[in-house]
Amino acid sequence: MATGIISIGLHLTDFEVLSVLWLVLAAGAWLVLAADFTVRLLSDQDRWRSEADTPPALTAVAATTVLGTRLALLGWSVLAVFALVIAVAVWPLLLAFVIRRWGARMPGAAFLVCVSTQGIAVLSATLAARDHASWLDWVGLVFWCGGLVLCGLAFGHFDLRQVWTGRGDQWVAAGALAISALAGAELLGAHWTGTAHHVLRVLTLILLALNLIGYVILLLAEFARPRPDYDIRRWATVFPLGMTAVAVYTTAGVIDVPGLSALGRILLFVAVAAWLYTLVALLRARIRVGRV
Repeated sequence: MATGIISIGLHLTDFEVLSVLWLVLAAGAWLVLAADFTVRLLSDQDRWRSEADTPPALTAVAATTVLGTRLALLGWSVLAVFALVIAVAVWPLLLAFVIRRWGARMPGAAFLVCVSTQGIAVLSATLAARDHASWLDWVGLVFWCGGLVLCGLAFGHFDLRQVWTGRGDQWVAAGALAISALAGAELLGAHWTGTAHHVLRVLTLILLALNLIGYVILLLAEFARPRPDYDIRRWATVFPLGMTAVAVYTTAGVIDVPGLSALGRILLFVAVAAWLYTLVALLRARIRVGRV
């Protein structure tokens, strides 16, 4: 997810060579994780079910839609449609598993119910624009509305103390707002008119504003209480950083606000830096374990 959204952001800002490099890394990671997902499903179903009950299981859907969106932007519509079919097929199963195990106080990963749903909305809207398949805009709109409902439900279960104590996945709360804003911006590019277009525009701007507010709050919390040690959940920080950059940049293009476009570029540089920092931290942690 983190690598795929960085690839999308680099593509939108015309860093195509770097974008393709990040795309290759994202595709490779997706293939490895998809193989692991399949092997566990076929050979160890008890373990698969126990892991499918947790919110991180929905990264399978979210990552597939992010990769599919990048492939659609590349013009590889057949593979992008294949990704959409996989995501739509797996989404209800994993969503049902996760929601039935929700607790009263959940970490930021709870917002993956929204992220995965909005990922389908973004991919649907992207394919609709690229392939002139207007019916996919309706699919995207349905999932966008559903994603907003799930975002509200997730917030009701979110433990706000995670803002100060979370190990990285608290940022998924901002990521859910960011991908919701991105989906709204992508849908604005469709042929909605009148009241529908106005409502969609207003809601998209509200979501983007909430996203940026959440971004600032989480960033201040990081400075107030630094958590520099590597944790795999830090990749769940990189994704919202990248998604916020893409949401801001895309929305700027749709509603024609140059200042937002510049902000989107700045936020993308922040996301790339965070990706590189997290990768170095991962390598250092692996070397340290190897020495032990």
